[in-house]
Amino acid sequence: MRSKRNKKRWIIITILVALWMGSTWAGVTAGLILAYTDEDSSRKSDAAIILGAAVERDNPSPVFRERIEHAIELYRQDIVQNLLFTGGSARAEDPAEAEVGRDYAIAHGVDPGDIRIETESRITEENLVHSIQTGEQAGYHTYTIVSDPLHMKRAMKLAKGLGMDAVPSPTRTTAYQTWRSKSPFLARETVMYMGYTIKGWIDNPQQP
Repeated sequence: MRSKRNKKRWIIITILVALWMGSTWAGVTAGLILAYTDEDSSRKSDAAIILGAAVERDNPSPVFRERIEHAIELYRQDIVQNLLFTGGSARAEDPAEAEVGRDYAIAHGVDPGDIRIETESRITEENLVHSIQTGEQAGYHTYTIVSDPLHMKRAMKLAKGLGMDAVPSPTRTTAYQTWRSKSPFLARETVMYMGYTIKGWIDNPQQP
């Protein structure tokens, strides 16, 4: 009887320790994501990669529009020479996110010859993988990644894992301005970042 009670006690202790470690890790990860929002590079790059976001028919959503506007400003300041839009479409009859981004940029004065698109990706990792392929065909070597501040930590982790020569440039006019809108985004990014970290440990067990 005592053995069963001891076993049950150790199971409870193990669960509590695991929950404490998980919540501590999540808190630290969220803190790192928040701290990284201040990272912003003005290095000149061959192209800005604008990570895709939702569209509303032929118009970019508020989130996507602010990313595009930021990339256009980098282009006008000659910080990037080209724009590379990413993102496919949720439905076959809808335009791809990248196509909507391209059309918006052209309508706002960007030379069509300075724009490339990839329309196959659906998630951030695919955005970057397909951007590498598109960029190599265009002769690009260096990149500035454009997205919302809370998205940048994970995007840069993925870019580094893919061997990209990339720097961050988050949009300061992000649609996520209040904590009511930021909190779900931060929670999702925290879980996703932790997931990619675990995946990295599994794929590369020899790396620290």
